[in-house]
Amino acid sequence: MVNYTLCWGEAHGYFYNDYNRLCSMPAGWTSVGPVDPFVEISAGRSPFRRVDLLELSSMIDDLKV
Repeated sequence: MVNYTLCWGEAHGYFYNDYNRLCSMPAGWTSVGPVDPFVEISAGRSPFRRVDLLELSSMIDDLKV
C-alpha cells in the first residue's frame, strides 16, 4: 500500500503491481477501509430473506400505480 485517499468521492488504496505500475482500487474492496457499521453490527445476519424482500419491492411498485 502506497497511499490511501479520497478520489472521486470514494476512498481508494494505491499500490504498485508486479510490473511496478501504480494502481488503485476502491478501499471497500480491501481490508484497509473502515468497516461499514451495519455490516459490523449485523455480523452477516438479516431477519429477512431475499425472496421476501423482492416480493415486498414488487408490492410497493404495484402501490405506486
